[in-house]
Amino acid sequence: MRTVLNILNFVLGGFLTTLGWLLATVVSMVLIITLPLTRSCWEITKLSFLPFGNEAVHVDELSPGEKNGLMNTGGTLLNILWFVLFGWWLCLTHIVAGIAQCITIIGIPVGIANFKIAAIALWPVGRRVVSVETARAAREANARRRFQ
Repeated sequence: MRTVLNILNFVLGGFLTTLGWLLATVVSMVLIITLPLTRSCWEITKLSFLPFGNEAVHVDELSPGEKNGLMNTGGTLLNILWFVLFGWWLCLTHIVAGIAQCITIIGIPVGIANFKIAAIALWPVGRRVVSVETARAAREANARRRFQ
């Protein structure tokens, strides 16, 4: 089912959003000041290309023992830079694609996936794209650790 939905996403406009993320990735590599954003761009490019079966998870959820105040502050500053340069237009791209996909009944699941990616597009620094199973396992491990 994931494969069918990923193909449907690609056909119904996912290729355009993926091209936008690829453009942002290339621009972030070219500009020296935005080089730290390249990893986040690439991670969300993968999510935009294959949204079903993958999930964007914050690195603090994947490895909670490695939290670092300095890295969180740096990530926040990079997210602000990201929002100004790339985030707002990538978010709008996903919103427009999601609305266009939701017009058709068959495109509603794909449109909802685009709305989820639109929210991630605003603040992607510090997120990694992992399988849904890995994300679920990380959340369960964190819940066990927190409530023991």
